[in-house]
Amino acid sequence: MARFFITGSSDGLGLLTAKRLIAQGHQVVLHARNADRARDTSAACPGAETVLVADLSSIDEIKALAAEADKHGLYDAIIHNAGVYLGMDRVPGKSGLPTLFTVNTLAPYLLTCLMARPKRLVYVSSGMHRSGRPNLDGKGQHQILRSSYSDSKLHNVMFAKAFARRWPNIGCYSVDPGWVPTKMGGSSAPGRVADGVDTFVMLALGHGEAGWSPGGYFVDSRESQPSAVAGDVRLQDQTSGRADPDQWCPSP
Repeated sequence: MARFFITGSSDGLGLLTAKRLIAQGHQVVLHARNADRARDTSAACPGAETVLVADLSSIDEIKALAAEADKHGLYDAIIHNAGVYLGMDRVPGKSGLPTLFTVNTLAPYLLTCLMARPKRLVYVSSGMHRSGRPNLDGKGQHQILRSSYSDSKLHNVMFAKAFARRWPNIGCYSVDPGWVPTKMGGSSAPGRVADGVDTFVMLALGHGEAGWSPGGYFVDSRESQPSAVAGDVRLQDQTSGRADPDQWCPSP
């Protein structure tokens, strides 16, 4: 039996992945944005260990979530699944920063820094990362705050690669679940939800190609080649530095 923590698991791929893992006999800690969603999640997934509450547009709540999640013990894997989509790059979150940047880029980085290290880290990206930019043009922190959805998904791929280099004893992966019919993907999405869940579960358990692909980017349970920018070591380190100003989290 293994233990998992999945952010953004009140619905969609996060919730379905949790249900699959629980059905296999594993323990799963879920996460929802607010108390109402947490109650609905508990009802939808009664086998979960618990549902933690945090609005990931708030830096204070991200930090509190890291501490609360660690109270429940060590995890075999943490799946950084929470994310927001188009239009949220101009909407300020609870901390005053753009919601998209805080939820999609800053939250997974801070949680990785602040939580006890698991055996595996999974960062949910997207094929849209190929049109993303690291947003490093000399303007420092202020430029990365303007990140688009594609930019944030590039950051997720780069985080997996950067942490794989820093912590070679931890399996670090990024994953494109495909364009699938979830609330975010929309009902007309052509992909199969089950394929995305299969890949999440494989990486969380460290099975299949995950066993020999540190920092790998996965699609349909197979390692795939991400954009060339994602593999630039200098940009990986610069991006993680922009995501992690000293006042938010000490560098690992």
